[in-house]
Amino acid sequence: MLRLGNTVLDRNRSRVLVADDREENRYVLSRVLDGAGYDCAEIDTGYGTLEIAQTLPDVIILDVNLPDISGYEVCRRIKRDPRTASISVLQISASFVSDDDRVRALEAGADGYLTHPIDRMILVATVRGLLRLRHAETETRKAAEEWQSTFDALHEGLALVGSDGRLIRWNGAFSEICSSKVQIRDREDAALVLERLIGTRDPLRHNGTHYSAEFAIAKRTVQLSVNPVQTGSTEKILILNDITDRKLAEYALITAERLVATGKLANAIAHEINNPLEALTNLIYLAGTSPSLESTREFLLSANRELERIARITKQSLAFQRDSEVAVRIDVGELVADVIAMLERSAAMRSIHVVCKRQCPVAVCGFPGQLSQIFSNLIRNAAEASPRGTNVDVRVRSTYRRGCGGARITIHDRGPGIPESIRDNLFDPFFTTKGLKGSGLGLWVSRTLVMRHHGTIRFRTSVRIGASGTIFEVFLPAGELAS
Repeated sequence: MLRLGNTVLDRNRSRVLVADDREENRYVLSRVLDGAGYDCAEIDTGYGTLEIAQTLPDVIILDVNLPDISGYEVCRRIKRDPRTASISVLQISASFVSDDDRVRALEAGADGYLTHPIDRMILVATVRGLLRLRHAETETRKAAEEWQSTFDALHEGLALVGSDGRLIRWNGAFSEICSSKVQIRDREDAALVLERLIGTRDPLRHNGTHYSAEFAIAKRTVQLSVNPVQTGSTEKILILNDITDRKLAEYALITAERLVATGKLANAIAHEINNPLEALTNLIYLAGTSPSLESTREFLLSANRELERIARITKQSLAFQRDSEVAVRIDVGELVADVIAMLERSAAMRSIHVVCKRQCPVAVCGFPGQLSQIFSNLIRNAAEASPRGTNVDVRVRSTYRRGCGGARITIHDRGPGIPESIRDNLFDPFFTTKGLKGSGLGLWVSRTLVMRHHGTIRFRTSVRIGASGTIFEVFLPAGELAS
């Protein structure tokens, strides 16, 4: 038998199903709860209770002694069904009043247990407590679902590693990035996953510290980051970020900036080559018309020196444009001197003298073309910022920084200095103070290339009249560099 406490149910009121085989018990319980503001329905059988449970009432008050099926079994089935498991069940009984009966009900999944006679205030307070608990569980479940949806929607691959070193959970992006090499299984050893994925377990050995590195995975460039869940925690978060497109975009911008820089050098290189070519032409003419064998030999020796000069200029130009595929040992002082040799004529046309002071040798491991691009950008900028008749001082020396040896290169101009309003934007891509004459990529590219060499770049500047100028400093560590 099913009877609704109110003809029209108020959806804003919590719904309570009273399941008891005794009509007087159902009547009393429904009256008390209706007076407390709940919508009540009544049922007198266990199977009927299971049927109405599918409508998802908020609370079921369930008698243990039902005519067709035990209240314990009804509770067990309600809690076993994923659809109805969240319904709060308050088990009641007038016959089963021992502690063993209470334990049996709670083990079957009941959220509470009361015995007759039931005080009305205790009944209402118990139902309210169960509703608060259900509301809290619902909110927690909703938050967990929202978190899981957000977790799965992230473009970055995320995985949580437990304190035992095994994967607890991961999102779809993590599986997708790994899928070309690894099929992940639940509770799999995270170190083994990384070993199959990138060939090393090292990232997980940085206990309590942050780790970040780039790896090639199936023709894609992926940045792996490992962070502790909290300071000192043995649980870790793995982050896989596919940065292939970003790397390609950076490469395109760096290549474009290199072409721009090469174009700016073209005029200076033409002048550099034109002068020895003119001298070479004259020397060959003189050698051909000289009646003296000794004079002819002198003319040819001079011509050979001019050819060597042309060859050196050509080599410098090609070194700037082309780069090695692997990192090599480089004398930074010699490389900087070569860059200055390409730029000093264009600087001299503006009455700027580039002065180079260097220790020899100061060696680092790196990519010559990239380093040439860095120093070409910085020295050219310094020359363009300098007043006529002043010097640009370039110094190269060995140094130690935080226990790491390397090369320190400074470029000092006597220009007007950098206004404070733009200093924070100086290394931003496409930021320029040169209008249409500048691409805004020079300093951004320089910093990117310095970082690839695990170095640092910074500047000091002054706009004070009579003491203005800017010093850019580049530090390059001497250690080995991955290709």
